[in-house]
Parts: sequence; C-alpha cells; structure tokens
Amino acid sequence: MTFIDQLAAAWQKNNSLLCVGLDPDPAKFPAHLKGRDDAIFEFCAAIVDATADLVCSFKPQIAYFAARRAEDQLEALIAHIHEKHPGIPVILDSKRGDIGSTAEQYAVEAFERYKADAVTVNPYMGRDSVEPYLAYPDKGVILLCRTSNPGGSDLQFLEVNGEKLYERVAALAARDWNSTGQIGLVVGATFPAEIARVRAIVGDMPLLVPGIGAQGGDIEATVKAGKTDNGTGLMINSSRAILYAGKDDGFAAAARRVAQETRDAINLYR
Repeated sequence: MTFIDQLAAAWQKNNSLLCVGLDPDPAKFPAHLKGRDDAIFEFCAAIVDATADLVCSFKPQIAYFAARRAEDQLEALIAHIHEKHPGIPVILDSKRGDIGSTAEQYAVEAFERYKADAVTVNPYMGRDSVEPYLAYPDKGVILLCRTSNPGGSDLQFLEVNGEKLYERVAALAARDWNSTGQIGLVVGATFPAEIARVRAIVGDMPLLVPGIGAQGGDIEATVKAGKTDNGTGLMINSSRAILYAGKDDGFAAAARRVAQETRDAINLYR
C-alpha cells in the first residue's frame, strides 16, 4: 500500500486529521524513565500506543534521536508502530536537502534503514533534490513549501516572475515533479491565508501542517483554509502539547486526553 493510500485509510478509519509529532526531550520525561538507556523508545512507544486510534500519522523528528545517539531507538520505534498499529503512516521529519548520490543516500536512510512511509525534504535546490526520493514510488515525499517559522518569509515570500517563491514551489510540485503521485507539502498553520493559496494551487495534494498548539496556529482557520472538498487533505501536527501534557506515571493517559481533544477540535470544522 502506498503512503497516500495509507493516509487516506487512516483519515477514514480514525476520523482524524491529527498527526502526532514525536520530539522526545529526556529532560521533560517523567521521573521513572530518566536515566534508562531505552527511555526515548519507551516514552515514544507509550505515547504511540495511547494515541494510535486518534491520529492519521506519526512524525518522529530525527534530530531528537540523533542528538542523543538514539538512532537505534528510532528504528525500533518505527518498527513498533508498523507492527502494533499497521496502517498508520510514519513520516520521518528530517528535512533533507541535497542532490545526486548524497540525496540517494538520504533516501536509503529514510526508506531502507528506518523504513519510514514518508520523509520531509527541502526542495530549494530544485528538482534534482527531490527525484532520488521518488525512486521509491510507494513512499511519500513531503516538501517544505510555506514553513511555520517567522523567518520563512525571508525567502519564501520573495516575488519570482509575478508569484511568491512558495507558490512557485507548490506549482512545480503539483504540476512537474509529482511523477509518482506521492508528493505532499509542508504549509504552516501560522499562515492560514497561505494554506488556502497552496490548496488552490495543488488541488487535493496532502498538506502537512505544523504550528498548532505550542506555536499558536489557529485550528479553525487551518482546517477551513486547507481541507479538501471531502473534509480531508490535511495532517495537522501537534507535538509538545500532546507529548508533555502529563509529567508523572500517567503521562500517556494525559497525552491521549489532549490528542482526543485536539482531534475533536479539528473535526468541528471539517
């Protein structure tokens, strides 16, 4: 099953547009996990198991694992998701951006080593920074388009032949690059007008939308700007607000409560 097929099935099965970001920070873990060699895996796996029926995807951020030499725990976590919660796609958030044989190796890393279902990619080196990932036709390739950080406007809002640079990326992704039909785009919840603009350019292409929760993006504005005609098309990411909802032995139950509240809040506007 392709990434797009998995995503469509998860949207329907779990009645959810929520993506839970897995950004493990051991300094914020409950006391009983601190100091354990497998703490990152155990924390993330508990979050996953508590929320899997409420989400359309999970998104582990590779830097949080690599910085602590926990890549083996990332591999184990993705394997755990695939085994225990089959059908929920895993997006490896690595934002790779390179060309040629280097990009090919990043694709191997994402899809063969970690066995992710999709990966985030920085396309601002052009088409040949995207193509190596499309060699895996069943895998998702989610391109940075209009990012949620304030500094994104420094470049992404520049005029290029009468259109904004992020609009140019969206058009290229939808029209010229999407040879496998597996491309999606990252568009931040902090810019709902740009979400609507990207949706108008790309049709039903899935959008990964960070920026709700801790970053302050508005759920109602995000959903109304980005949903497709059938009320899907979005992976609305929340990380810290869900991961660190609780601080004691009940952290996973607290995460589930906030995840359910977030999913239901999203569904109000679909």
